[in-house]
Formats: sequence, C-alpha cells, structure tokens
Amino acid sequence: MPYLIQDDFIAQQNARLRSQLQADYDALAGVLQRRGIDIETLTRMAADFAVSLPSWGVGTGGTRFARFPGQGEPRNVFEKIDDCATIHQLTRATPGVSLHFPWDRTQDPRALREIAEARGLHFDIVNSNTFQDASGQALSYKYGSLTARDPAVRAQAVAHNIDCIELGHSLGSKGLTVWVGDGSNFPGQHNLRTALENYLESMRDIYDALPPDWLIYIEHKLFEPAFYATTIADWGTSFACATELGPKAKCLVDLGHHAPNTNIEMIVARLAQFGKLGGFHFNDSKYGDDDLDSGSINPFQLFLIFNELRDAAIRDGAQFKPAYMLDQSHNVTDPIESLMTSAVEVQRAYLQSALVDLSILGHYQQNNDALMAAQMLKQAFRTDVGPIMAMARVRAGGAADPVHCYRVSGYREQKHEERPARSGVSSSGIV
Repeated sequence: MPYLIQDDFIAQQNARLRSQLQADYDALAGVLQRRGIDIETLTRMAADFAVSLPSWGVGTGGTRFARFPGQGEPRNVFEKIDDCATIHQLTRATPGVSLHFPWDRTQDPRALREIAEARGLHFDIVNSNTFQDASGQALSYKYGSLTARDPAVRAQAVAHNIDCIELGHSLGSKGLTVWVGDGSNFPGQHNLRTALENYLESMRDIYDALPPDWLIYIEHKLFEPAFYATTIADWGTSFACATELGPKAKCLVDLGHHAPNTNIEMIVARLAQFGKLGGFHFNDSKYGDDDLDSGSINPFQLFLIFNELRDAAIRDGAQFKPAYMLDQSHNVTDPIESLMTSAVEVQRAYLQSALVDLSILGHYQQNNDALMAAQMLKQAFRTDVGPIMAMARVRAGGAADPVHCYRVSGYREQKHEERPARSGVSSSGIV
C-alpha cells in the first residue's frame, strides 16, 4: 500500500500550534472588528475557496537545457493523484485536478475517477497537447498544429482535441483548455492572416464537438516557442477568437504569459466586462520567464487581480464562475511544497480583496481622491490574513502549517522508497 499521511498525525501537529493560532486569530478578529469586518465571514470564505492542481505540476519540470529529476516523483497518473490528494489533505483548498493528454492518458478512466473521488478529488478542465509530438504520432507538429499549412496535420490536431473532450467527459470534466505554440520564428515564414484563419477553422470543429455543458478555454502566450509571431499571442486575439466561436468559448489568462509590466488586472477587467473571462492559470514571472510559484515575485499584482474579480462577481452575480488553476514548473523545490504554498498565496489574495470596502473605495473614486483610494487597497493588502486561512484549514481537518506538517511526516522520503526512478519516465511530461 502506498504511504499516506494519516489524519491523526495532522491533528497531533495542529495541537502543538492550537494556542498560538487561537491567539493570533482572536487578535486579528479585534483588528477587523474595528473596521466593521466579521472574521467568521472571512473564515467561511476561506473554507469555500478552491483552486485546481495541475497533474504535471507534481513532477519536477525542466529548462530548455536540462531536467533534473527529484526524489520520489510520480511515474504515472495514479501516483500523481496520490500527491494531489496529499496537497488537498493538508491545504483543504485544492479539490480539483487538471489533467493533460496524452501525458495522463489511461486505459481505465473509470478506475481513475473512482480513485480520485475516494481521495476527495474531482477532475477539472482537461488540457490538450499539440505543442510536442507524442509517441507513435503519424504527423509532426514541428511547423504548427491547429494552424499548420498541411490540412492533414490540422485534422490530426483537431482529432486529438476531440479525443481529449471524450476522455475528459468520462472523467467528469466540464471543459477543455487549448494552448498552441503555433507561430513563426522568421519574417515571411507564415502568412500571418492565413495562420489565424486556419486556427479558427480548426477550433470550430473542436467547438462543435463540445458537450452542451462544456466550455472551451483559449489560452494565449506572448512568445515561445514561436519567437517572431505567435498566432495566439495576446488577450485581444484570444477575445476575438472566443467571440467568433460562440458563447461556449472563453479566454484563459495565464499570469506568466505577458510582457513585463503588462497591466494584467486591466486585462481581467476588460474580459470580465465583455463576458469572456473564463479562468486563470496562476503562477508568477520576473522577466520573460513563466511558471514561477504563485505570489513569489509580485503578490500585490495577484491581490489587484482578485480585486477586479471581486468587482466582477458583484456586478455579474452567480453567472460569473471563472476557473482557477495553478500552472507552475518546479525545478529547485519539492513540487508538493511549492503547490501548497502557491495555493495558500492565491487564497490569501482572494481573502485580502474581501477586506476592501467597495462603497468607501467608490466614494474616493467618485471624488478623484487617488491617494486615499490607493491607500485603501494597500491597507487590505498589508493585512495578514494568515490566521484566517490556518483556522479554516484546521476546522476542515487540514494542517495549520502545511509545509511543516508535510516535512515532518516523511512523505517525500517514503515516496522515494516506493517510486524508484525509471529511465526516460517523467511525470511532468515537459522534458
């Protein structure tokens, strides 16, 4: 039997921190009460918050130059489920898992679904892969997939996406994310307009295969691997394509897929305003990189994004349901630890945004009081809501300190024994 962290062990670790946590929680309750905020309302919000895990994120990622495997990496999708379940067990904020095909293909989707549900997980949006060639694939995507000039290549890419829909449907998923690395590396390599026409033609076929209750999410990326002209490079192109396809097509915002200094929170506001904001891949970025741990570089930006999301939720009501997922690559950290801390950081920004009194903020905005409006946001961002998140976790049976509990449990060492490395086997699928 694979090693699992026992609930009794988590409770023992929590007992060591109980008095300190209660003191911090009570002190914060007093601070918030003076602002007219009920801490128990925020704790319920924390308990209800959820962000999905990327199946590939529990394995070690790679760079353009090499991949350095970690100890005890999952070698198949069933072992990934064990790691994802452990993350949710400790954080109580990650009940969904997003699979990537063909990396996570299984011949027994029913068994996979039953195992996931037994561990308290469900399957969120599935992802297709036409940015690399799969084993045994007839035609190559080297020069494009959904935009390829060869109609046979486009047909193959479309068929793969439809296969992902069918497999995802059997697992209980409700959506498909499509990201393509298609584009050109040299001026003149492609006809830029024809490439987008081919993309839309291909996407219409995929769109028509969606079940009635499914959505398709269009993900954009500024560059890489197409360094001259990426076909779906920005939110404007994503929005235009989603609008062209129809109401079941939405835009997905990956926080690492933008030029430095891009105002991502304004993109969020625009897409929400026009009903095309579908969801997020949460991560962080410093230069032109991508997939750093969420909140590790610019936590204030993450807070500002959730401030816009809260405004959209109030304006649009129950129909506003963006999908939240972490999308990261872990090269020098334990992936489980990084995913736990990232889930906490996203949850933190969500709660901090709830501290903003929108009526007072609206008053400052109406009176053009730029300084006080900015200070109000800063006050919410500077408030440490850590005790609220910890209390919500403890009440749900999670860990007050997820990383510490994970480390002292010996989970990684146990998996190192259970999962001897096999040559050529990578759980990440990236390298």
